[in-house]
Amino acid sequence: MAVVNTPNGIAIPESAIRFTFVRSGGPGGQHVNTSSTKVQVQVGIEACGLSAKRTQRLRDVFGSVVTASSSSSRSQWKNREEALLRVLTSIDTALTQEKPRVATKATRGAQERRLKNKARQSRRKFDRRWNDNDG
Repeated sequence: MAVVNTPNGIAIPESAIRFTFVRSGGPGGQHVNTSSTKVQVQVGIEACGLSAKRTQRLRDVFGSVVTASSSSSRSQWKNREEALLRVLTSIDTALTQEKPRVATKATRGAQERRLKNKARQSRRKFDRRWNDNDG
């Protein structure tokens, strides 16, 4: 069984990938009207053979099918490659876990600078006030 790898190395069997070829829209004259160069790629999540956790993650993000399309080139082959790369990259992106944020504390120097600037700004605004002694 042939396998296609995502940019991060996740193996997707070719049997899970389905290509559909459609006529592109927009300008292009006779060539656009006669050739099916637009490519739509669908990857069935259940057929990927991933772990239950990864399958659930993909189902939460995409539903049961991951889709992508391309019609930027006049070549069906180039559109096929581009659409396949898009769908594989989106699978990688969905499966990438963000690192949890580690709460940090401001350094003593940073706290002192902040308070110093705050006092300076406060003093500046205080000096702008009108009072009876100014005349």
